[in-house]
Amino acid sequence: MSRAGLKGVAGRPKWRRARPDLVSTDLVDRQFARQGLNQLWVTDITEHPTREGKVYCAVVLDVCSRRVVGWAIASSPTAALTTNALGMAIDNRQPAPGTVIHSDHGVQFGSWAFTRRAKESGLVPSMGSIGDCYDNAVIESFWSRMQVELLDRCRWRTRLELANAIFEYLEIFHNRQRRHSAIGWLTPLEFENKQPSTVA
Repeated sequence: MSRAGLKGVAGRPKWRRARPDLVSTDLVDRQFARQGLNQLWVTDITEHPTREGKVYCAVVLDVCSRRVVGWAIASSPTAALTTNALGMAIDNRQPAPGTVIHSDHGVQFGSWAFTRRAKESGLVPSMGSIGDCYDNAVIESFWSRMQVELLDRCRWRTRLELANAIFEYLEIFHNRQRRHSAIGWLTPLEFENKQPSTVA
């Protein structure tokens, strides 16, 4: 080819998505124990089918009290879903600057909207390593309990039916009735009421 003056034609350059690890590093390193509220929040998305289609739920959890402080439900796993859940947590808690918000490397958590909302509120984004559930073990444990206690207990007909059930699970059962071994067999609300600092 060189002698004949021929050259190969390169293919079209591949589009590359910005790597989330350029957005934030792992500030938790699997050390989830915290002594105070609003020091470390963890967040993630889960999905579950209905006869109409899937329902996606994003949750923000305070690891100190195990309380769900923010959540959002939608029919697609967009950045708006995670940003809405984070916004609810921020509005509910009004955290002091420096609260860590820890997630996996999902594109929703590496999005401009989510990262901007976090940083503008003084939160510090953190991401575990790729494909490692142990790097966000607290929220993964939460999802596994929710799967057994709610999601897998019946076949859901509509998205609205499941969304209403998720709301009741998060706000009524989990936060106010479910006792957790990690906080001395108290409910998250009972545990927070015993803390010296006041939260919403």
